[in-house]
Amino acid sequence: MSWIPSESVSGWLKGGFDLRLSHYDTPPDDRLAGPAEVDRMRQDDRFRFANVISGWADFAGQGTTAGWGDDSGLLMGSTTVRLGVGSATFLGYSLPVLRDIARPDEGTVVLTQTVGGRTGVPLPRTVRHPPYVRWQAPIVWTTLALTLRRDGSSEVGLVGASAFPRHWVYDSAGRLTAKSAVAELQKWLDHSFGPRTPWGAADSTALVIAAETAIERRLSAAIMAGRRGGPGRVGSRRPSEGRGRPEGRGRPEVRTLPAGHVLIRQGDRDQHVFLVLDGALDVLVDGTQVAEVGPGAVVGERAGLADGVRTAKVRARTRVRVARVPAEALDTSSLHELSLVHRREDSVPTVPGAGE
Repeated sequence: MSWIPSESVSGWLKGGFDLRLSHYDTPPDDRLAGPAEVDRMRQDDRFRFANVISGWADFAGQGTTAGWGDDSGLLMGSTTVRLGVGSATFLGYSLPVLRDIARPDEGTVVLTQTVGGRTGVPLPRTVRHPPYVRWQAPIVWTTLALTLRRDGSSEVGLVGASAFPRHWVYDSAGRLTAKSAVAELQKWLDHSFGPRTPWGAADSTALVIAAETAIERRLSAAIMAGRRGGPGRVGSRRPSEGRGRPEGRGRPEVRTLPAGHVLIRQGDRDQHVFLVLDGALDVLVDGTQVAEVGPGAVVGERAGLADGVRTAKVRARTRVRVARVPAEALDTSSLHELSLVHRREDSVPTVPGAGE
């Protein structure tokens, strides 16, 4: 499922969003009931497009056979433009679904499906490739690979995607499992058309990060809700991944940092917690990488616990955007719960003098 988070749009295009010529999307739920619910969300204009992949494989015969489910395909959203006291809705333009079935071994089948299109609203702009001016909006897409095995197991992965917007991946049970880590608006505007798309035989790999935990989702809601979540307790609102900058005690400070920047240094003392809004970061303990985190993750939770000594180093792998908030603005019991989930320092042996 692909959707537009707030704060993912900048520059001249942000003016159109501010004027409500287009709109950001509320983050989807972390559990979905199935394709029927996704279709209802599409009708309610809650996402830009969805890649629904389903299929089957029969390993019983002499040769493995496989095929696609009836509900497999593209669900393209619409764009509502608000003009004065009225509004107009433009249906998206859908491109043909691209499919492939591979059999890497006798016990495995991989079904790959690419879907995408563009908005029905034109987006005139200059670009970096001939003809250097484009009238139509850039192409959006995702490529999913569904792996089916003889033992009955299966998995789905995001193997390709447009640089924008945000892409979320759900498993067969409807659980959010992974996310694209980076939403690169300018790269999408400059390059996502013509031969630089899957329909021009050039897919683009996506940096995929595992989805955050349930406690991180609750904490992220409190971080971005600020006073609405109330100091000293976790709010019940959905996490935002950048829904805005509420005022009041605990109001987050949003920072943009370059790749390679050290956000947290092991051994330091600090009293701030960070919510990742965009980008990917590496977590290292004593110089050894123990985790990678992306949008929706909360790091630095031990700032409000015990003596507040940082137990890991957190370094930006890509350009990142984070929300920074004092630990005292959050519920201590929730921070403690998250620290027990992480316990990353236990995954590597202690090396005296490490952690710079």
